[in-house]
Amino acid sequence: MPRAATVAAAASLPPAGLDGLRPGWSRLVEVAESASGTPRAWHVLDNAAELAELGVEPVGTVLCVHGNPTWSYLWRGFLADATDAAARGDEAWRVVAVDQLEMGFSERTGTPRTLDRRVRDLGDLTRALEIDGPVTTFGHDWGGVVSLGWAVDHPEQLAGVMLLNTAVHQNADEPIPAPLRLALRRSVLGRATVTTPAFLETTLALAHPPLPAAVKAGYRAPYRRAEQRGGIGGFVADIPADAGHESFAELDRIATGIRTLGVPSLLLWGPRDPIFSDRYLDDLLERMPRSDVHRFEGTGHLIAEDAEYAPAALAWLRDARSDAASDDVREAAPRDAGPDYQPLWHYLDALRDSDDTALVEMAPSGSARSAQHSGPRVVSWKLLSRRVRELAAGLDRAGVRRGDRVSLLVPPGADLTAVLYACVRIGAIVVVADAGLGLRGLTRAVRGARPDHIIGQAKGLTAALALGWPGRRISTTRLAGPARSALGVTHCLADLVEIGAASLAAGTGLPPEPDQDDAAAVLFTSGSTGPAKGVVYTHSQLSGIRFALAGQYGVGPGTGLVAGFAPFALLGPALGARSATPDMDVTSPGTLTAIAVADAVAAVDGTVVFLSPAAIANVVATASDLTPAHRASLGGVREFLSAGAPVSEPLLAAAARLMPGAVAHTPYGMTEGLLLTDITLDGIRDAARDAGARGQADAGGVCVGLPTATTAVRISAIDGLGAPIGHPSRHPNVTGEIVVSAPHIKNGYDRLWITDRASRLGTEPGERWHRTGDVGHLDAAGRLWVEGRLPHVIVTADGVVTPVATEQRIEGIAPVARAALVGIGPRGTQALVAIVETVAGSRRVSLAPAELAAAVRRAAVLPLAAVLVVPKLPTDIRHNSKIDRTRLAAWATGVLSGGAMRQP
Repeated sequence: MPRAATVAAAASLPPAGLDGLRPGWSRLVEVAESASGTPRAWHVLDNAAELAELGVEPVGTVLCVHGNPTWSYLWRGFLADATDAAARGDEAWRVVAVDQLEMGFSERTGTPRTLDRRVRDLGDLTRALEIDGPVTTFGHDWGGVVSLGWAVDHPEQLAGVMLLNTAVHQNADEPIPAPLRLALRRSVLGRATVTTPAFLETTLALAHPPLPAAVKAGYRAPYRRAEQRGGIGGFVADIPADAGHESFAELDRIATGIRTLGVPSLLLWGPRDPIFSDRYLDDLLERMPRSDVHRFEGTGHLIAEDAEYAPAALAWLRDARSDAASDDVREAAPRDAGPDYQPLWHYLDALRDSDDTALVEMAPSGSARSAQHSGPRVVSWKLLSRRVRELAAGLDRAGVRRGDRVSLLVPPGADLTAVLYACVRIGAIVVVADAGLGLRGLTRAVRGARPDHIIGQAKGLTAALALGWPGRRISTTRLAGPARSALGVTHCLADLVEIGAASLAAGTGLPPEPDQDDAAAVLFTSGSTGPAKGVVYTHSQLSGIRFALAGQYGVGPGTGLVAGFAPFALLGPALGARSATPDMDVTSPGTLTAIAVADAVAAVDGTVVFLSPAAIANVVATASDLTPAHRASLGGVREFLSAGAPVSEPLLAAAARLMPGAVAHTPYGMTEGLLLTDITLDGIRDAARDAGARGQADAGGVCVGLPTATTAVRISAIDGLGAPIGHPSRHPNVTGEIVVSAPHIKNGYDRLWITDRASRLGTEPGERWHRTGDVGHLDAAGRLWVEGRLPHVIVTADGVVTPVATEQRIEGIAPVARAALVGIGPRGTQALVAIVETVAGSRRVSLAPAELAAAVRRAAVLPLAAVLVVPKLPTDIRHNSKIDRTRLAAWATGVLSGGAMRQP
């Protein structure tokens, strides 16, 4: 590859007035090249002088290295935050952000610089600056590679590694990113990178949202003339696109060397980067598997401009310096206490010879399954156990390995159950993101989880292909040759069963069982409070869920479990229970009917029924369709549960009347921790009576009962601005964030280090605590009351308002079906707005009629600025009941400011 022409020029200081750049940081440093002794002038940004003025001693140095075509200006925000933190009395970090030679305001030497030379250059600079450690490197783009090269060469000084989007390896069977392929063309290279500012301008256009004009001017400042842009072209020309390139060996040396760095590492990533996509993140994680990772959803290549990355980096630096034994909860916490560990497949092994029913698949009407079977599909323990073993062996022979991620795009039923248990048995990590997320949400989830394999129906695999989801593809059914080829399918489940059966028959056993602390699953949240998050569970924590359910409700061998919520149905085999999922559309739980529930109960002689809150209303509404036989089946139910969102006492009571022999429960939990508290219908009534006796008609929320046997609950009190600041405690009648601990609490969030760190709380040695983001209080009896979500707390001039109690009062008036309370205006002086769905229904958005508005205001008690009527409140799909109050607040602000009255 020919080198772009470079023109020698002296180093200089940046012009005054560049946005966000403090003049006191800039300095020129003369550095002798180690190979020749030739002096070179570098421009660097360095906060050492400011730290000295503050009289603080730095605890270490962060060495920041930009890529192409940026310069040290990229790091101005990090420099500012680090310096300001030191001024506040926090840890002081010296930050040195370099302009590499030929770039920024450093010297143009007129000499092409290959990767190995740039790594030596950086070492020459740190010697000249007498930086002797501890040093944490921080690199972006090709500066990431250079910084890692320095790290490999200076292990005795290295304390840690931080990276923004970068890459250290290019698979030979994968093309380099399209923008770089274009720039590397002989006919394009010079014109795009040097003669014109096209490469620079294209890079600046990658910001999300677009960069302000002043920031663009800052990046352009050292590259305004063609003779200043030779380094940009030289950097592109030095990309080792193949093994024949002169910098390939150095890149390979660095890529190999980082495997043995042995220091903490942080990867902050912009997933919308068209150059350094998630596949390069995967490669870095394979080389540095213990790295902390945070993917900033919606950000791209210029992540330093797209995201608030600097506070995260500084927080990570503090953590990295802390004593791991006392401050790293993940490392410090002992193996979860509780019963003896029992893997999820325990009963599949124990009942492998039983002809008793393990599960019943209630086939959707009109489906291919219904065409093949006149009734429900009944699967015995013997068949299910054999099929799981065969699939496990087949997956292993097909190359699915321990630690591989397998995305399951399979509808609830026997196939999903068998595949899931086969995957966890061989140590693969199942990725479960339900169809309720919608196509966009599913795409975000699957891409973010980066599965190695995808198992799905043809429809799901078609979407995976069209939307660029990663992973080898396995189909649930046999496909015709053209379809199989077009979708890139390597196997179908029937193939794997045949392969596995042959392997087992030949005496080849299954792989060793995974360890109980290995990751077992990534389960995605509903996305009701932002993009769905991947929640990581270990085998031990999933076993803890099984233990909690068994202990609380007596679910075990011999129990008939009907689950109108797919994740609970999947736990049936782990509990040793025979299970069934009612005939329903999992993407629309509100369509579940009373007959479908009764049929499922009859099919498994059900004694325990779980229904999502979204399903209950329609089950109650369709109860008149039940026959005496249906009612007889429901009469055998002994425990009825509904969880996932608050359920009103009247609705729970109506559902309980359909199952007169059952105790109705509404447990509190979330994807991050199922079954944390529990309350019965009678308990709800008792709590209401107790509150009434104290003169508190609603007690400020929904009572979700007492903690389960393995759960501890605390409250972190919120301040006058709605922020949780209190030390978690069990003091009664203190409103704050709900904090929970249990053996089955999540292990962490997947590739969301910042979110995971914020959710963790260590209050007592040896315990893992999770900040739920829910707001509530404990009453004098120790019962938990949920008052809303932390982001939905409203701060008025009169104080903090949590929404649920007021919403309940409004929903208590006859015309209102559902209500949401939101705040509009500046926080601290927010005005309250009630938004309602009416029982009669509304075809358009409007201000509430006078009579309805007056009734809502009387019920609310609190002063309302407005009452709005909408056809439908925005809710999540999975539960169809979690109202998106943040979205509603923004919508109401627009409407009441004169905007169009459109459906929110």
